[in-house]
Amino acid sequence: MVQTEAEAAAAATAAAPAAAAVTFSMELNDEQRQMQKWVHDFAKDVIRPAAHEWDEREETPWPIIEEAAKVGIYSWEFVQNSFADPTGLMMPLVNEEIFWGDAGIGLSIFGSSLAVAGLIANGTMEQVVEWVPQCFGTPEKIQLGAFGVSEADAGSDVSSLKSRAVYNEAKDEWTLNGTKSWITNGGIADVHVLVVSVEPELGSRGHAAFVIPPGTKGISQGQKYLKHGIRASHTAEVVLDDCTVPGSCLLGGKEKLDARIARAREGKSSKSQAAMATFEATRPAVGAQAVGVARAAYEFALDYAKERVQFGRAIIENQAIAFKLADMKTSIDASRLLVWRAAWMAKTGQPFVAGEGSMSKLFAGETAVRVTDEAIQILGGMGYIRDNPVERWHRDAKIYTIFEGTSEIQRLVIARAISGIHIK
Repeated sequence: MVQTEAEAAAAATAAAPAAAAVTFSMELNDEQRQMQKWVHDFAKDVIRPAAHEWDEREETPWPIIEEAAKVGIYSWEFVQNSFADPTGLMMPLVNEEIFWGDAGIGLSIFGSSLAVAGLIANGTMEQVVEWVPQCFGTPEKIQLGAFGVSEADAGSDVSSLKSRAVYNEAKDEWTLNGTKSWITNGGIADVHVLVVSVEPELGSRGHAAFVIPPGTKGISQGQKYLKHGIRASHTAEVVLDDCTVPGSCLLGGKEKLDARIARAREGKSSKSQAAMATFEATRPAVGAQAVGVARAAYEFALDYAKERVQFGRAIIENQAIAFKLADMKTSIDASRLLVWRAAWMAKTGQPFVAGEGSMSKLFAGETAVRVTDEAIQILGGMGYIRDNPVERWHRDAKIYTIFEGTSEIQRLVIARAISGIHIK
């Protein structure tokens, strides 16, 4: 696929090293405010009115993705502009607003960005330029991307991957076999970015990431999962059955992989691993999604508490309700601050010396669960029925303590960072 100069420049910008340090500020600039309002309006006018329908249908909301593509939200250019913000805050801003609209539809729109993160974290500039635009396609021909690591027996323990890639040096080809589990856009994506084992005896240090081009034989969708929440987002197994790709589909290239494998065999440290490099880049954005879900539930509960009258007065006049809302708001704001700090640190090249990326995802994810639970409690019986969206937000929130690293894994990362000890 021939790329335009603009696409090449955009991809190169995203793949470039972090910019020089930018002073952290909570004061948004005009561009950030305009983007925030634009995305919020799309979430309010297009996503929210459709959220209940697509949650009930439990299908990919193609009409909403098409609308997002028409206005430019579902596009490589949108993702590139968000990534390019020197403060690092644009991506969490847009994630919060979209997921304030609906988490399931939000993942359908932003699911391709996971593949982009995998490509940028592991690929060469040439690979980024070639494959990232194909994760989105055009408004006339929408395409999807998918990123996959997890397997049935390798969730938190990514060192236990059983999927395997074997190299044929004579043909310069890799043949992949195995099954990936719980993959967003899995099987329906045009471009799959998958992490598999090339040297099983090295555990996670023997992993490599591959891009599977559209139309490749030997890749198919397995089981589609029926989920508790985020039901408008397609989640399925990806089955690899003698799936053969050219050597150019190994992200980062063979020379880089060989050098990394050699260091691992010698017991030397490695700067990054294929799966972890992607998760480190996406955790603040995932935390921002959780903030959006929590904020939606808080705002709905606040409005309800002001209007709902019991015993002759609005229920917010009771401390039991007012204090719940005060705690909800405090936790949401604290979550956003952790997310913004982590996003700024990542963008400006500040090291996560205390697991700040994991802190943001951990706290925001658990806040979303608590806040949506309290929102249901404030609404009482009305919060438990599907006529009100807090029931859906409560179901959606739980995934943020599970995917892209469970809360327990986030605590492990933080504990190792602050102690310097390899805690197990």
